[in-house]
Amino acid sequence: MQQFEVVTMQPLEAGGYDLSFTNSSLWMAIALGVIAVFMFVGTARPQLVPGRWQAAVEYVYDFVRGMLDENVGPEGRRYAPLIFSIFIFVLICNLLGMLPWVGAFTPTSHISVTLGLAFLVFIVVCIVGFARHGLHFFSLFWPKDANIFLGLFVFVIEVLSFLSRPFTLAIRLFANMTAGHVLLKVFGTFVITLGSFQALPYVFGILPLAVNVALTALELLIAVVQAYVFALLASLYLNDAVNLH
Repeated sequence: MQQFEVVTMQPLEAGGYDLSFTNSSLWMAIALGVIAVFMFVGTARPQLVPGRWQAAVEYVYDFVRGMLDENVGPEGRRYAPLIFSIFIFVLICNLLGMLPWVGAFTPTSHISVTLGLAFLVFIVVCIVGFARHGLHFFSLFWPKDANIFLGLFVFVIEVLSFLSRPFTLAIRLFANMTAGHVLLKVFGTFVITLGSFQALPYVFGILPLAVNVALTALELLIAVVQAYVFALLASLYLNDAVNLH
């Protein structure tokens, strides 16, 4: 579990709060730098016939915008910059954590990071819901044509379910990234341990090595899928706030 340890690189305290710069902060800053370069190179010189970088940026943005069109409707496009930013940040953080030999750190393997992103989505959803509908936003939790007793019962359940959204959203991403990295580490240890046997080291070491290669490919897929799932759920939550269903 040492790979998940947050190490202080530059101690900093302000107003009694620990604001130290850590390895998690470093890799999030690197992720932002990668995103900035990707966006700048892809949009610096827009052309009618896009080049590779411009096409890549447009493809990712169109992908997110299409997801909002499908799940929220035309009004969802105004939230495309938010969902696009969350999607690409989570994606790059996930992928950077897979880099070998450079001491890479995966910020999304920590619940504090994923919970911060999840609460950002939750707060935006609440603001949009009350700004658009006022107190009528509470009708989202009340079942249509239900009697008072059943309505109150369902209302309580729906409110609790709504309040749990940021936690389930955060835990889903955190748990998947943590579990994948632990599994890679375990099978990597098997490669070294079994491969060190004096008798037939290649026979004993080749199987866990092959499994580790397959798991690495799977983890890369999971890194992309989890970024997509996070953005998809965020768009579905926005749909509730925009359309009240």
